[in-house]
Amino acid sequence: MAESLRVAVAEDEPFNLKRLVRLLREQGCDVVAQLEDGTSVAEWVQAGGAADALFLDIQMPGLSGLDLLAELGTSVPVVLVTAYAEHALKAFEHAAVDYLLKPVAEERLAVTLQRLRAGRSGGRGPVPGRAFRFPVRAGDGLVMLDLAKTTHLEFRDGAVWAHPGGPWRTLWKTLAEAEQALEGRGLVKGHRHLLLRPEAVVGVRNLDSGRLQVNLAGGAVVEVSRGAAPELKARLGIP
Repeated sequence: MAESLRVAVAEDEPFNLKRLVRLLREQGCDVVAQLEDGTSVAEWVQAGGAADALFLDIQMPGLSGLDLLAELGTSVPVVLVTAYAEHALKAFEHAAVDYLLKPVAEERLAVTLQRLRAGRSGGRGPVPGRAFRFPVRAGDGLVMLDLAKTTHLEFRDGAVWAHPGGPWRTLWKTLAEAEQALEGRGLVKGHRHLLLRPEAVVGVRNLDSGRLQVNLAGGAVVEVSRGAAPELKARLGIP
């Protein structure tokens, strides 16, 4: 039997609140609080509200879900829930545990609960090596990529592309945005258009002028600039 989770739900639309509470209970969760606006959430947290997770609607009267996630500093893991896919990037920039689109599907909710149970002993801040996913475009929608399976990210053609074996267009418009969103997750800057995951490096060769040729898992070969080479070598334990 799946481990029970104590969860709170914040949703200003009564039908959506009732439905999500029902789905959570059907999947073995104990719903300890039902909150109808941002002010209620803030008061609940400040009063010492405790739960294994807070399912938080983004668009609510008063404080929005993103406002709360950025400002409250709560240690409660947050799952953002909204009807708007364009909020996905902001959700992960603010270290939300997950991001659910309305109407929430039972199968997708089950995945979120599995992730919450797996990470129950930890907080929600960035931790290198912990499972972390980010959204990328797929046709008219979005899919979630696992950072641990991503070898590198590069900026080209006006967008940041992720490479977990093939290029996927992320929602980040500049490499600086990607760096900010992924801060603390162990990536190294290869040059002004490249971020590398050191764990994906399978080979290194010195080039002229202090540059490096780097072979990555999956077969990609990239160059690292002279200025960035010392940090990458240090991370790899190369003298």
